[in-house]
Amino acid sequence: MDPDNHPPAHPSIFRWTLGFLLVGMAWGLTTPFIRRAAVNFHPPPRPSINSPQNSWVKKRVLKGVYTVLDLLRSPGYAVPLLVNLTGSVWFFLLIGKAELSLTVPITNSLAFLFTVLGEWWAEGKVITKDTWIGMAFVLGGIALCVQSKTA
Repeated sequence: MDPDNHPPAHPSIFRWTLGFLLVGMAWGLTTPFIRRAAVNFHPPPRPSINSPQNSWVKKRVLKGVYTVLDLLRSPGYAVPLLVNLTGSVWFFLLIGKAELSLTVPITNSLAFLFTVLGEWWAEGKVITKDTWIGMAFVLGGIALCVQSKTA
């Protein structure tokens, strides 16, 4: 073996954990904010949508295009969406390097946990005792998945 040719070093457990947490946070914490912005969205009137000269199909297409553009112009929607999509890029990078059977359940479970916390933060929802117990079970499930792969 050539001394100058070292095998690539694996990232530390801290980096994996940080990556999983960042993806879970990016997906989970932003979802309630995206929802809140979508629920509170009131599009400005667009005369071209209701023009009698436009066909039904054209009206629907215009309404869809204007809705997307208006939502993306709203910082309350666009910023959480951008963070959420960034989490998807991080996830893509993680699944290229980490164990797939750990990455998917861990990141999705963490997204659920952070969604609950995000609802508390964004909407003031109360986290009940049953929800806390469920969240503890989810964390226990994550620990079992990790333990099964390291044993």
